[in-house]
Amino acid sequence: GSFSSDEVIRKRLLIDGDGAGDDRRINLLVKSFIKWCNSGSQEEGDLQYQRMLSTLSQCEFSMGKTLLVYDMNLREMENYEKIYKDIENSIAAAHEKISECKKQILQAKRIRKNRQEYDALAKVIQHHPDRHETLKQLEALGKELQNLSHIKENVEDKLELRRKQFHVLLSTIHELQQTLENDEKLSEAEESQETQMEAEAKQ
Repeated sequence: GSFSSDEVIRKRLLIDGDGAGDDRRINLLVKSFIKWCNSGSQEEGDLQYQRMLSTLSQCEFSMGKTLLVYDMNLREMENYEKIYKDIENSIAAAHEKISECKKQILQAKRIRKNRQEYDALAKVIQHHPDRHETLKQLEALGKELQNLSHIKENVEDKLELRRKQFHVLLSTIHELQQTLENDEKLSEAEESQETQMEAEAKQ
């Protein structure tokens, strides 16, 4: 039944782990060797001998194929290791490149910040005159202040002169007034004396 065939397949898989049939061939080889040892006739011994050679040839072929597969697997492993190392080197190079790019970005940010500060400072400087122009303006203001000081001194001298002249004028007017008043008193006294003399003459 199906159960017995499944058991056979399971046993074969347990005996022949890689599925190449090497254990089965070795069993056949042992059986052929026993039959060859127990063969009665020359013909039967030659037949078992040929079967042993055929089984040995199959075992050698299977072993060679297994060795080829093994070598191929080794080469594949070496190839995978090489690819893995190449990938690791590429990842390390990418990390270095990323680190270098980060440094360049930081440097670019510093340059941009310095440029912005420079532009802001340049705008502030543009709103203020330069030192040479400021010194020229200060020198011109100094000369103008000196001229104004001279003008002030001249005005003060003229005012002092006018004050003195006005004082002399007031004194002269005052003296003239006194003289006029004295003359008027003398004139009144003379008239009074003449009137008195005329009155005395009439008596």
